[in-house]
Amino acid sequence: MAPHVLIIGGGFGGLTAAKSLKHAPVKVTLVDRCNHHLFAPLLYQVATSGLSTSEVATPIRSVLRKQENTRVLLDEVKDIDLENREVTLRDERPLSYEYLIVAAGAQTNYFGNLEWSSNSLGLKDLDDAIELRRRVLLAFEAAERTADDEARRKLLTFVVIGGGPTGVELAGALAELSRRTLARDFRVARPAEARIVLLEMLPRILPAFDESLAEKAARHLGELGVEVMTGEKVTSIDEDGVHVGGELLESGTVTWAAGVQARPLTARLGVALDRGGRVIVGDDCSIPGHPEAFVIGDMASFRGPEGKPLPGVAPVAMQQARSVAANIGRTLGGEARKPFSYRDKGVMATVGRSRAVLEMGRLRVDGFLAWLAWVFVHVFYLIGFRNRAFVLAEWAFSYFTYRKGARLITGRRIEAGKPARLVEPSEIDVERMQARRREEEERPPLH
Repeated sequence: MAPHVLIIGGGFGGLTAAKSLKHAPVKVTLVDRCNHHLFAPLLYQVATSGLSTSEVATPIRSVLRKQENTRVLLDEVKDIDLENREVTLRDERPLSYEYLIVAAGAQTNYFGNLEWSSNSLGLKDLDDAIELRRRVLLAFEAAERTADDEARRKLLTFVVIGGGPTGVELAGALAELSRRTLARDFRVARPAEARIVLLEMLPRILPAFDESLAEKAARHLGELGVEVMTGEKVTSIDEDGVHVGGELLESGTVTWAAGVQARPLTARLGVALDRGGRVIVGDDCSIPGHPEAFVIGDMASFRGPEGKPLPGVAPVAMQQARSVAANIGRTLGGEARKPFSYRDKGVMATVGRSRAVLEMGRLRVDGFLAWLAWVFVHVFYLIGFRNRAFVLAEWAFSYFTYRKGARLITGRRIEAGKPARLVEPSEIDVERMQARRREEEERPPLH
């Protein structure tokens, strides 16, 4: 019987590993909590109405449908027993394996301040993106209804915490959404007067980039109307907004893009972890003492040539996946494994429409050329011709018209006049039934 390779996670690492094992003499099972592969770098565009969910996500089964040695399970892993080579799923059903690849990704890291999550929103999955889009659009709708200038200013103040690529791209997109896309859609709210604030604790934004590019990105954001505040540490987040030092930055919508950490599943392994909860792996991405088990992507702590852990980006996860799949094949063939070596292809971040910064080795580019490179790379890595065609068409439409077509408010209904408070449908239904009953009781009898 063919050896069983169990892959946990259908992100960049997990899906690439499964595809790389297509012709290997193994049986592959991929387990994920979601039925889709998510192109996470474009989540901010869903959150700001630039793209729809179907354009950044693809069903995992459709990607692997022609791969006869692979099956997909929509399920959640609850525990991993490395000694017995067994994984426990949500319904307590065990799955045994000969080789294990853990690639379940990361989650938002509030650095010990989990209570801040009740008044801010991360941006790690489609649910986050849809909820952020809903809150942003509802803020403009509420601002249109209110006659209170102070309340309107708070509603139209959007704070993004974290000056990495995600924070920079989100802040720029929010500025363009308010100043271009929605500028003529409202009569009272005046979206063009919206305040977009980007907070970063370090002395500059984009710390992974060359300082000159970070300065240019900050200048581009300023030209879009984004207020960039560096060297500012957030002390608390509540329903009034963000507290920075001793001052309150009033805001109706706060987004947390300041950090990520490995999913809690790594703690189930019983092995050495770093401060971010990532598994400290060997030079072939295997767990020390367990050569049959590998951890890749955001869940792995792998030190590069300079001694620093590799960043949690898609190229790292995909290259590690290919290396692990190749080493499984070598092991099955009786060959020695090869250590993983990361090829750094550079970093890039877009700063609004037709602007970006790009660093690749000694090459540093900003402006329109960098933006064209950003477009090419992101379209290239999207899965499927349909998604590439739709995204290109959507971007072309947005580029020439400044319009965005995914401005839909979805999700749970809200209490009238109070957009910040979510109300479950059951509460609304009860209120409607009570109101209907009162109307029937007060209605005069028919003669």
